[in-house]
Order: sequence, then structure tokens, then C-alpha cells
Amino acid sequence: MGQMNDRIQQVSGLIQRLQQKYPTEIEAFLTFSGKTEATGALSAQAKSLINVALAVAAQCEWCIALHVQAAIHAGATQDEIIEAGFMAVMMHGGPALMYLTPLLQSLDEFLPGADPRA
Repeated sequence: MGQMNDRIQQVSGLIQRLQQKYPTEIEAFLTFSGKTEATGALSAQAKSLINVALAVAAQCEWCIALHVQAAIHAGATQDEIIEAGFMAVMMHGGPALMYLTPLLQSLDEFLPGADPRA
């Protein structure tokens, strides 16, 4: 299993631990998350690409792994995901550029046949 898959497993473990001790709080968060990510005026793919950009800007490797995987599942292409990452770089600068590293790692792990040169 790769590093980004490990990040997703860590998130899953965190959620499970929090559900045991803080079920009200974590369920409220998960309900809110589910409602905001549901298809509405924006498609699931558009929302997942926005989340990719926000994850890069927030410099959160766990978020990047989760949202790149979700974007792939929503039908986003490698180029769309990378472009979303570059939108974060445009708004957040050099630090966000460095977080294209876990974005590319996520693509390498989750997208079969991804161009390793991208």
C-alpha cells in the first residue's frame, strides 16, 4: 500500500475512534459534509475538484489523498485534477506548489496508467 493510501486509512481510523467517544460531534460533521458534497448547483465532479484545490491550499496531505480519490471516482481526469491543484498554487503561492507532491503521489496511486511525468 502506498503513502497516500495510508493517509486514507489514517482518516478512516480517526473517524472510527471519534465515533466511539464523540459520536454526536463526528456524526454532525459527517452529515454536514455529506450534505455539502451532494450534487446541487455544482456537479459532484466540480465539487471534488474544488475540494482538491482547497486541500492543496490548506496543505493537508490527508485531505489531498481523500479528495483526489473522490475526484477520480467522480470522473475527473488527471489533467483536471492537476489544473485544480494549480488553481491553489495561483492563489496560495509557493507553499501550495510543494503540496502538488502529494497530489501527484495520489494520482500515481489511485489512477491506473497515470502519466508519471505529470
